Amino acid sequence: MNTSPDPAFRFATLGLGGNIGDPVHAMGVALRALDNRADCRVVAVSRLYRTPPWGKTDQADFYNACAGVETSLSPDDLLDVCLGIEREMKRERIERWGPRTIDIDVLTYGDFELATEKLHVPHPRMTTRGFVLMPLADFAPDLVISGRTVGGWLTSADTTGIAVADEDPEWWRRA
Repeated sequence: MNTSPDPAFRFATLGLGGNIGDPVHAMGVALRALDNRADCRVVAVSRLYRTPPWGKTDQADFYNACAGVETSLSPDDLLDVCLGIEREMKRERIERWGPRTIDIDVLTYGDFELATEKLHVPHPRMTTRGFVLMPLADFAPDLVISGRTVGGWLTSADTTGIAVADEDPEWWRRA
């Protein structure tokens, strides 16, 4: 799926989240940093969601969102840019699924399927995670992941405790 009229750009989706400090502000800063790049532009952002922790449950609730970007970066380079933004924002990777200031995952990249040591697209666990599927369905319910639409995957995902924290998809511009 390439929504851009510029063939050098491909449509990719990102998942963002955090639960330390001011994660909403951190996600807004990250999205604006991406949008300010010549090789990446934010074209869609979900509503903002408050979600219970997943995997490691003895921590604060998370804020989560998804974004659609058009980019001329390769999948690996897009991941590198996202990880660079995380580092600039003092993200520390201490424990898997643990607390974090910011997390940016590359969920999809055009119609590519890629599995390397560094990156898997589509993201291998996105189709079972309500905290990814709910925000992604805000702007891409018909996006096909592994033979099924985001909306279809969402019908079978656990969304218990997930609530809209901000209805306005422009939240990231003022966060």
